[in-house]
Amino acid sequence: MVLNENIPPIKIMGFKSNITDVMATITLINKLSKDSRCVVQLMDARGVAGKKHLLHATIHALNAFKRKNNISNDLGMEICVRVSAQRQISKAIKILGLKEGLTEICAVIVEFNQDSDMGIAENELNNIFLKDDTVLEPDDAILKDIYGIKNEEIDMDKGLLYTLLERTTLLILDA
Repeated sequence: MVLNENIPPIKIMGFKSNITDVMATITLINKLSKDSRCVVQLMDARGVAGKKHLLHATIHALNAFKRKNNISNDLGMEICVRVSAQRQISKAIKILGLKEGLTEICAVIVEFNQDSDMGIAENELNNIFLKDDTVLEPDDAILKDIYGIKNEEIDMDKGLLYTLLERTTLLILDA
């Protein structure tokens, strides 16, 4: 998806998988990122409130690098931090990090420069995991539990997604 000339193309995908070795999966994705010259970030889809949440956080991560107030030195990890609305990388990983066993995965691919090839990354992810965008549909009960959100915090007109987008945006103010 191309938003405008100041933001590189971003692709958001959902998958299911049985991860037997998290470190081997991360190594494989790091190689894929290098081969495609794209940023490929995988996260636990249960902690994500849909594509808008991922897109919002990814744009914030890109802008953080432009403003030089990024939390991580790695764009993929910065995306994870922004999606989780955390300032600490360890907390972001605890919330959104991949886990062994049957898991739902969201992938964010950023075509970071003109030499990038998002198609390579997309095709390889489709070969490694079972494509299933339904994992990107948010489960409010799980999200409330993961992020410790009380019903009183949720704007009844705008919903839980708005609350998480607001938390992501507040990371800028805390910088």
